[in-house]
Amino acid sequence: MKTVSIIVPVHDEQDTIVPLVEAVTAVFRQSLEGIASLSEIVIVDDGSRDQTWVAIQRAVELSDRVTGIRLRRNFGKAAALQEGIQASAGGVIITMDGDLQDDPLEIPRFLAKMAEGFDLVSGWKEVRHDPPGKTLPSKLFNGVTALVTGVRLHDFNCGFKAYDRRIFEDIRLYGELHRFMPALADHAGYRVGEISVTHHPRRFGRSKYGMRRLLKGFLDLLTVLTITRFSRRPGHLFGGLGVAMGALGGGMMLYLVILWFMGNAIGDRPLLILAVLLMIVGVQFLFFGMIAELLVNIDQRGSRGARSLAAEITRRAPAAGS
Repeated sequence: MKTVSIIVPVHDEQDTIVPLVEAVTAVFRQSLEGIASLSEIVIVDDGSRDQTWVAIQRAVELSDRVTGIRLRRNFGKAAALQEGIQASAGGVIITMDGDLQDDPLEIPRFLAKMAEGFDLVSGWKEVRHDPPGKTLPSKLFNGVTALVTGVRLHDFNCGFKAYDRRIFEDIRLYGELHRFMPALADHAGYRVGEISVTHHPRRFGRSKYGMRRLLKGFLDLLTVLTITRFSRRPGHLFGGLGVAMGALGGGMMLYLVILWFMGNAIGDRPLLILAVLLMIVGVQFLFFGMIAELLVNIDQRGSRGARSLAAEITRRAPAAGS
């Protein structure tokens, strides 16, 4: 039987804590009895300023399955998730938001999808009950992320996900990387799937989503691109940028040389300064890429006891008496 840990990061959600715990507990009692057992519900208070912590304490008193964690200040969702995961013990980890927009009745469907052989199952809020100011930027972000990472999911932003615990032994959450876990897991060799989930209108509190979060998401996408596609070959990233800049600067310089041979003065042209700058920066990127490759090579040769990339190992049993 699978053991499941529910991780719920919350920030200013005092009215939703107890109803969420009751709903999750009811799902395991009514729909998953004999199939999966609830290890714990870990609720992480990410620096709330209302009575969220009081509500968490009340939930702890109501159920011995609830663990409350209070962070000293608002560290962000990824940090809250990481703290909750470290405090959990289940072999399957399900993350969900604490605003009651994620429906606990979807939990059996997540587990059924994992039973098909998936290591990470991401929720897709196919029908969303959010204002256009939230849904339209999210669609843009999801489309760009799927294109750049190559992981064809509809909704990277959805916090409702199910994970095999081994994923968090290989990948540590920090910054704003929680929304990119499908891409990071796919890069690490885990199988990623998706299911459409019910999304309820927000009844309490207010959304924390805004343009600032969208901009952070695109910056973090560059981080994910670097640590996935180019983590073992940084020279291809920086070298490619260097070659592109050097070629552009060289083309500009060739054009200016042709003009100079035709009798035109080029010393006072801004294009000359730009061409020289591009060529210098291009060379710097090339050398930076070479240094990065050396560092990766030294790290690989010097590493001892690093985690194996093998999914499983089989050997023929020794013959009897040998």
